[in-house]
Amino acid sequence: MHIGILQTGHAPDGMAPEGRGYDALFERLLAGQGFTFTTWNVVDMQFPHGPDEAEGWLVTGSRHGAYEDHPFIPPLEDLIRAIRDSRKPLVGICFGHQIIAQALGGTVEKFGGGWSVGRTEYDWGGETTVLNAWHQDQVTRLPEGASVLASSTFCAHAALLYEGGIFTVQAHPEFGREATEFLIEHRGPGTVPDALLEKAREGLDRPVDNARLAQMIGRFLRSGKLGLAEDAA
Repeated sequence: MHIGILQTGHAPDGMAPEGRGYDALFERLLAGQGFTFTTWNVVDMQFPHGPDEAEGWLVTGSRHGAYEDHPFIPPLEDLIRAIRDSRKPLVGICFGHQIIAQALGGTVEKFGGGWSVGRTEYDWGGETTVLNAWHQDQVTRLPEGASVLASSTFCAHAALLYEGGIFTVQAHPEFGREATEFLIEHRGPGTVPDALLEKAREGLDRPVDNARLAQMIGRFLRSGKLGLAEDAA
């Protein structure tokens, strides 16, 4: 199955494997599930001609805000709506989670409660799921047709499922120990409070549920369904 990766930001040098970008982290996350990948650097205004250039789509994270004035934001929102209308499966992670919500009528804001970084526990349908987070922006108002799958005390809308085949997650299942540590040491100082960075360091060697999310994302891209009870909700 051919997956189109819409890359909305460039990974800092030294963060992604083989000197590549965020797309490499997702290819590694989803390895072994029968996918091939093509990346479009939409942040640099490199766009596919339309939804039919791939069988499923994934929107990556970014250091940019969905509400900021960047040239790639309006055409990306148009493409998101076109993918929705095509009924092809669409997955969004972090910025992808946010820009999809915004494109479909929701609201994204810089959260007044500050940052969520490192190992974070989420209530996912009554079960605890643990993922690495790195964000201050949040979806604060849901679009029509979106339902909440997961939340935390910090982030009420941490994972969303949309009518028509869209699944988005605020945290980063593609971030393992190395990527998270890189951000703590190279992106965090001077931006994220020191106490939060230290707490994130303390959690680096504790387990996270990236493998579970990899299977969930792969299943969704193949079928447009998570295979869970919430699909029937």
